[in-house]
Amino acid sequence: MTASGGEAALLTLDSRIRDVWAHPLGNDAVRKILLQLGRSTRWIDNPLVGALRLRTVAKLAGGRVDAGFFDALLQVLNTNRDIPSDAETPADAWWRSAVFYQVYPRSFQDSDGDGVGDIPGILSRLDHLQELGVDAVWLSPVYDSPQDDNGYDIRDYRAIATEYGTLDDLDQLIAELHRRGMRLIMDLVVNHTSDEHAWFRAALADPDSPYRDYYLLREGTPDAPPNNWTSFFSGPAWRWFPQEQLWAMHLFSSRQLDLNWEHAPLRAEIVDMVRWWLERGVDGFRLDVINYISKPPALPDGDATIGALMEFTGVEHYFAGPRLHEHLRQLRAEAFDPYGAVSIGETPGVGMQLGRLLTGASRGELDLVFTFDHLDMPGRVRFDDYRYDLAYLRDHVERYERGYGSTCWPAVFFENHDNPRMISKIDPRPEHRIALGRLLAVLTLTLRGTPFLYQGQELGLVNHAFASIDQLRDVESLNRYALLREAGQSDAAALANVLAGSRDHARVPIPWDAGGGFTTAQPWLEGDAQQEVWHAAAQAADPASVLSAYRALIALRRAHPEWVTAPIEFGPRRRGVWTYRRAAADVTVEVSINLTDRTQRLAGEDAGWQTVLSSPEHRWGRLTPYEAVVRIRRAQPANASAIG
Repeated sequence: MTASGGEAALLTLDSRIRDVWAHPLGNDAVRKILLQLGRSTRWIDNPLVGALRLRTVAKLAGGRVDAGFFDALLQVLNTNRDIPSDAETPADAWWRSAVFYQVYPRSFQDSDGDGVGDIPGILSRLDHLQELGVDAVWLSPVYDSPQDDNGYDIRDYRAIATEYGTLDDLDQLIAELHRRGMRLIMDLVVNHTSDEHAWFRAALADPDSPYRDYYLLREGTPDAPPNNWTSFFSGPAWRWFPQEQLWAMHLFSSRQLDLNWEHAPLRAEIVDMVRWWLERGVDGFRLDVINYISKPPALPDGDATIGALMEFTGVEHYFAGPRLHEHLRQLRAEAFDPYGAVSIGETPGVGMQLGRLLTGASRGELDLVFTFDHLDMPGRVRFDDYRYDLAYLRDHVERYERGYGSTCWPAVFFENHDNPRMISKIDPRPEHRIALGRLLAVLTLTLRGTPFLYQGQELGLVNHAFASIDQLRDVESLNRYALLREAGQSDAAALANVLAGSRDHARVPIPWDAGGGFTTAQPWLEGDAQQEVWHAAAQAADPASVLSAYRALIALRRAHPEWVTAPIEFGPRRRGVWTYRRAAADVTVEVSINLTDRTQRLAGEDAGWQTVLSSPEHRWGRLTPYEAVVRIRRAQPANASAIG
């Protein structure tokens, strides 16, 4: 099955740069390379460079580019030739206008005094979510797990981890959310399982077991992994099992073994499991690293140049693998569609054009995707310590709006359990914390797309001042620290590198009150006592707080649902200021944002507008540092002026 938009032409070494740029996945790949290098697209989309043949570029590059680079690039592009359609009109769906809230169960609320959050704890805090106004809860994994990666290493897909509660507790959570008019989206990991999963134990125990084909296992010798792929959690992507004389692939932790989606019985098991959960009343799933599920059966070596550029060798072979679209269509048709469930893909490495293919309404793959290029600036990665420039975010969003068009629907988010807090990345100075928290609230809830909030984001939480590696619990952070120390970095340098991007910043338990309020015991992960000031109880009573801004904006969406799915119109470019409007038949919403830490002039008319959100110091005609102003105008006249 091809996309309704058709197929791109086959590419060869005699193809030109402009042919690669015109190829949907080629455009994504070249943009990704330029992003990693911190370069502008002007390096590519000009007549002189565009006319160069790939063969010529390879010669000009000399020894600076590995000989296999262009072969690897062409193989990826020629395997993914679908062209997104520009003629589709997405059907209305509840998730398009919904506000989602991600709960990280370990850190939300502890009900039994063991220092770990749980499902009964979530039940006890549903009033907070209802008062906030969210429509759906996205629950990070609560399945039975040895917790090597905090539940993203699943041991049993149909059981609940004892530290989180029971199936009865989860059934009660589903029922209570539905009673309150909310839905439940569960996090599902089907790229890999725990090494303690019954499938994997059976695969190791018996060479003739049918479960041998459920995983990517290869016979060999301990000194020669099957290929040169590397893990996202540091080191090789292969684990040696000496007794069985087998290598097992793991793109993440060595205890998270990759599943073999080429094997039809494995896919059937996953479909059956998904349907089992949907029968219990779950409303959909967020699918973890779902674009990694398809790998070429030969598992060829990764290109050294691409590996050095992307920091992960082999990624070109599986970020958009040969049968990815086929596998997603099967999962959607056989599991999701019969229940009307929403399918949300986490898709690292995916660009705009592949995102359009994955979410095209007629393609039957995914409803929404999370892509991540907006979370770091060009030439930067998560573990770099730098100040994020909001002007880049403006440019990124506007480019996506021009390219995404009306055929697909974006997911809008700035935080999750895998990233440090965004406020700290933009400007860590405490005097700007409230303004930035409110700015991110405005962007999340007024840009076109489905908004996703991460727990604590509504409180304006920031990174924690961890003083020692011993305070961290995240397997990725600990592995990275160990690797940096082995490479010769000092303790201070290695810790500083890890803390710039550690996932633990977002995993410290939520501060509910001045005493913490999360647990009566020692929490599983301790932060730096931010709850003394930045807790939910204090913010709920403060109209100028970050929490009050989120509540007001979600209430605005509910009061005027007609603009939530309306097109977006961006204002003229002004240095340091970003303006846009969402206009519906009866109401227009206008947003003005100061992208800098300096006061900016704000132009345009004021008559007829009602300000619904601004800083306490706001005066029309100026924007204080990082201020975001939201105004509405009802029954806009046909001759209303453009954005000033």
